[in-house]
Amino acid sequence: MIELTDIHKTYQMGSTQVKALDGVSLLIEAGEFVAIMGPSGSGKSTLMHILGLLDRPDSGSFSLHGRSLVGLADDCLASLRNTLVGFIFQQFHLLPRMTALENAGLPLVYAGKQHMKEKAEQQIDAVGLLDRKRHRPNELSGGQQQRVAIARALVNDPMIILADEPTGNLDTKSEEEIIAILKKLNSRGKTIVMVTHEQEIAVHARRVIRMRDGKIISDERRAPAGIGPAASAPRSEKATAAQVAGPGRDNAAAQVESIIAGRCSVAGKAKFFDYFKQAWFAMFSHKMRTALSVLGILIGVGAVIAMLALGEGAKASVQAQLSSLGSNLLNIHPGSPRTRGVALEAGTVARFTVQDILAIRELGDAVRRISPYVRGRGQAVFQNNNWNSQVEGVSMEYAEMRASVPAVGRFFTEEEVRMRDKVAVLGVTVVRNLFGDKNPVGETIKINQINFRVIGVLPEKGAAGFRDQDDTILMPYTTAMYRVLGKQYIDNIFVEAASAEAIETLQDEIKAMVVKQHRIRKNPDDAFEIHNMSDIRSALESTTRTMSMLLGSIAAISLLVGGIGIMNIMLVSVTERTREIGLRKAIGANNNDIMVQFLIEAVLLSLIGGILGVVLGSGVSVLITTFAKWAVRISPYSVVLATAFSFFVGVVFGIWPARQASRLDPIEALRYE
Repeated sequence: MIELTDIHKTYQMGSTQVKALDGVSLLIEAGEFVAIMGPSGSGKSTLMHILGLLDRPDSGSFSLHGRSLVGLADDCLASLRNTLVGFIFQQFHLLPRMTALENAGLPLVYAGKQHMKEKAEQQIDAVGLLDRKRHRPNELSGGQQQRVAIARALVNDPMIILADEPTGNLDTKSEEEIIAILKKLNSRGKTIVMVTHEQEIAVHARRVIRMRDGKIISDERRAPAGIGPAASAPRSEKATAAQVAGPGRDNAAAQVESIIAGRCSVAGKAKFFDYFKQAWFAMFSHKMRTALSVLGILIGVGAVIAMLALGEGAKASVQAQLSSLGSNLLNIHPGSPRTRGVALEAGTVARFTVQDILAIRELGDAVRRISPYVRGRGQAVFQNNNWNSQVEGVSMEYAEMRASVPAVGRFFTEEEVRMRDKVAVLGVTVVRNLFGDKNPVGETIKINQINFRVIGVLPEKGAAGFRDQDDTILMPYTTAMYRVLGKQYIDNIFVEAASAEAIETLQDEIKAMVVKQHRIRKNPDDAFEIHNMSDIRSALESTTRTMSMLLGSIAAISLLVGGIGIMNIMLVSVTERTREIGLRKAIGANNNDIMVQFLIEAVLLSLIGGILGVVLGSGVSVLITTFAKWAVRISPYSVVLATAFSFFVGVVFGIWPARQASRLDPIEALRYE
């Protein structure tokens, strides 16, 4: 079954080289019961590790069922360990978070046979622990834990069982039970290789190999104690090892052939659900560590959601203000920053009249709407309430141009503009101060001692800088000019272009028309200005985007810090679970299995933190809206972004700890304290 020829193994202990095996040659037949004895440091454990494919020799040849294993890939060695070798450790190496049944079934995960749970239950029953299958290791005695380890070694029906001091930590009664189980397994054709330093244990083996200083010094074959030619076992149980193991041996040889031929990944690869389950168990077995890991991501994602919601709310507020400016709008007003004031009175700037309005209308289809604009202050009085407000005279087209269609009532008509009717549309602030909660439509108010009929209430727009946009009274510009403010000139002209593409051309045409109409011969830029509202809109939108990106970036930094926290926790987890990793590799897990399991664990931590962070961020956004009265808007985009980013953080910061775990040497990991 196994043939070792001239095996050498040397370990580097600091600056000293230690020869663990020095030219060992050994042949083990199928169905043998072999005890390997020797003092500490004799090389017996190293020999067992090589026999169990946990370690590689420095030189020499190693054959299994006639096929050389020299140079075989790690994944294939893991698959062979999983299918043909069963380990029984002196320290049991049971996972504390799992029940006896789950521990026994662990090799099935890496054999892709997790669905065959009844096999684990059968082995638990075979070692007499069916009534204790739901108990965890800390609820079992030492002998019971060792029997669970035996059940785990047998669950994949291996051909060889390697027992490392299987009775070393047991009392006399438990020791006898374990030896009886091993002898029974051997009588059924299982090959047993047992490392022990106790003579009373070795006498139960059919063959005893003694080692010293890395060499085999004796190899004795004999009938074990209690088993001889006259033993009273049934004839069916007295068959020779080769007879009993014949069909199984052929099957094992075929398995070795298949694995060496390159199909090792089939047996050694667990299903994704099994990876997920193992990662889930690992997380919830260390609740505090998991909670701290999740907390970092939770705060990061919550901050991203809240900050982006704040940015979106600010963007919505800006959009509302922009809508009040109008779209594709040009604002034409006299003078420039350096000619206003005294220069305006000196006649050095253009003064606009109704004739300019008519001239702009004649520019053609590029002009969609136009409205003159005059402004001043007026004292509004209703009954015993009075309020000083901004008075604005406009045309009936102003309502559509500046998003001023009344929320209640109506706007004035072209006929009312032409007839200079005394009608007014009030802003919300004026209504609140003059009428309180009463509907003002139809009421009569005095503006600068002149009676006006209220015909509508403007939609609420809020503040724009230091100015309250709702503190205004709109009336026909003809009424404002000739009845209230006594003006002969128009303060501004608002022109709405037919499209965004036409706005630049229209601006140039208006400029040329004004220069010609007012006979401006020098410095036309000092005589009047044309402001393009789309430029203002673009500037505000750009500022809002920058603010949103800034807030999101600040929040992303906290998410990054959370990711670093997960990496630290996972690295600590790798250290804490070093022996567990060694065990998993010993029972058939390959590097890929370990890496994927730890990576899934990191991603799960991030996703749980991400989901809870979305809830936290949404809650904080609601609190900001409720108590701070800030505009907040949670967008699906921010939720998807934060969740996806948390997943990304889990992958990125989980890869390194996962790779560290997968690269652990199984022997060193099992010995880790």
